Amino acid sequence: MTAVSNPRTLDGVIDTATPRELPECQSWLNPLRDAGRDAFNGLGWPDRRNESWRFTNLDALKAINFVSAVDDAELGDEVAPGFAIPGLDDVTLVFVNGRFRKDLSDDVAALGKGVTCCTLRKAACEHRDLLEPFIGELTKDTDDVFTALSNASIEDGVFVHVRRAQHAAKPIHILSIGTETDEPIATHPRNVVVAEEGASVTVLEHYVTTSDDAVYLNNAVTEVFADEQAVVHHYLLEKESESAFNVSSLFAHLGENADVHSHTVLLGGKLVRNNVIPTLAGTKSHCLINGLYVGHGEQHLDNAMRVNHAAPDCQSRQFYKGILNGKSRGVFTGRIIVDQVAQLTDAVQSNRNMLLSDDARVNARPQLEIYADDVKCTHGCTTGAVDPENVFYFMSRGLSEDVARAMLIYAFAAEGFERMDLVPVRQLLAAEMIAKLPKAQGLSIEV
Repeated sequence: MTAVSNPRTLDGVIDTATPRELPECQSWLNPLRDAGRDAFNGLGWPDRRNESWRFTNLDALKAINFVSAVDDAELGDEVAPGFAIPGLDDVTLVFVNGRFRKDLSDDVAALGKGVTCCTLRKAACEHRDLLEPFIGELTKDTDDVFTALSNASIEDGVFVHVRRAQHAAKPIHILSIGTETDEPIATHPRNVVVAEEGASVTVLEHYVTTSDDAVYLNNAVTEVFADEQAVVHHYLLEKESESAFNVSSLFAHLGENADVHSHTVLLGGKLVRNNVIPTLAGTKSHCLINGLYVGHGEQHLDNAMRVNHAAPDCQSRQFYKGILNGKSRGVFTGRIIVDQVAQLTDAVQSNRNMLLSDDARVNARPQLEIYADDVKCTHGCTTGAVDPENVFYFMSRGLSEDVARAMLIYAFAAEGFERMDLVPVRQLLAAEMIAKLPKAQGLSIEV
């Protein structure tokens, strides 16, 4: 087992950056691991003087001595199916405490011709020609400590490659299950998704737990490459243990006329950091960033967006909403960067937050950084409580105050669900929200 948290550097902390001995056919990844180690040693753990972490205190994470999973966790045959998304016809790849479980996973042949889908460990050995041009390409020059830690710790994850003009027949569901362990576990999943010209694929990352008391760290990095006219839809559903830590980073590179959608829903975790960093590198590319974070108790949910417009005539849309109760904290940092060459950029950024208690807080920082002169960029942020006039309107029509408030909270959240193409996912999230609003149970809601 190898500890990965308390020391300021990785020297003597991550030996070979993995809990298992790597096969020789993966040795070509060592330069990326070494560069990640050096970057981590140079950066160190950030404190709140670091502008990117100004509103997030990592002391609770740094105080834990995480280790790497060595053995497969025992898991009943009924556990993984219990986390299936009802009604979704997908191909599921199951990881338990960061380790792939073939016995619990589906046959990837159902994805159809032209689609390569396997674990990263297998891809590094059997599909190096497909993987090597892409892995680490969007993360190697990182200034983020968790991304550097991911580079240093690359071992497993999922590799998806869709050939030119081919379409994955089913969504790919990456199900990550965290369990209670004798010592806190740290995992560093690395997913690489490549869609060649005219190809399309949907990938869903799903983080769940078997125990609300389990303490662990998921530090996941996903790299998405959408070539000319490719379409990639990415979903991140996070419902971790409320004693767990989750850092998820999505990097995307868009070619000409490419279309990438990112949908994120954060429901669990003690401390969660969600990074979404697309680069619109081809003309007329389009990116949608859609998210919802729902906190209660003392949860801390931090969202950091950085949209890079690096080509002319591109469009980006950011819609993030937060619902915060108890003493929970929400953070939204949305940054749009428009390069000098990115004329005719059309960018919209919106962050809306609803506070359900006097002790809940949110810090929102919408930012524009524009170097072109022919652009259309807007941003906005609102924070408030449930509108009392709307509550009164529903009460005047016979509803109780509690039910009226629950309906308004649900409607606030559900607007983001409507942007998701996968109806079963929308239905699952609707059920999750209703479960969080007991006074809304029994209402007839269609999605």
